[in-house]
Amino acid sequence: MSEESNGVKVMVVDDSKTIRRTAETLLKKEGFEVITATDGFDALSKIADSKPATIFVDIMMPRLDGYQTCALIKNNSEFNSTPVVMLSSKDGLFDKAKGRIVGSDQYLTKLSVETSCSARSGDSCRRRARRGVRGPDGGAWTRASQNDAGTERYGATQGSWQKSSS
Repeated sequence: MSEESNGVKVMVVDDSKTIRRTAETLLKKEGFEVITATDGFDALSKIADSKPATIFVDIMMPRLDGYQTCALIKNNSEFNSTPVVMLSSKDGLFDKAKGRIVGSDQYLTKLSVETSCSARSGDSCRRRARRGVRGPDGGAWTRASQNDAGTERYGATQGSWQKSSS
């Protein structure tokens, strides 16, 4: 259990009870406080009260899908800097591009949730808390590397949506 993640709130939004429980178990093991929601409407009603540090959202859900949920979160001035990680069983370029268009910060396939869920949440929360790095639109961005000239570059790493300034 990481002391840095101890008590940090994260939200998992998925219509699959199995995925919600798996993610919740893994994240709780790492010390996160986990809020779950069954769909986009349920999530939106809980976000204002719980103010999670990171939100994991399934793409394919009834009523309000993950893309719509992410867009609504990112269009809200109070929560637009909250990292949103899209979860999907699809790993296609179109799905990732659509996630980027609606403002998602990262994209995970459900096959990699078990190995990446706590790492992604911890990374997002720690970066947000330590550096407060923000992109030009106020969204959360992370430093990926430095180029030969020592200038910071922002780029996509491991499925993350990150700004490239060079």
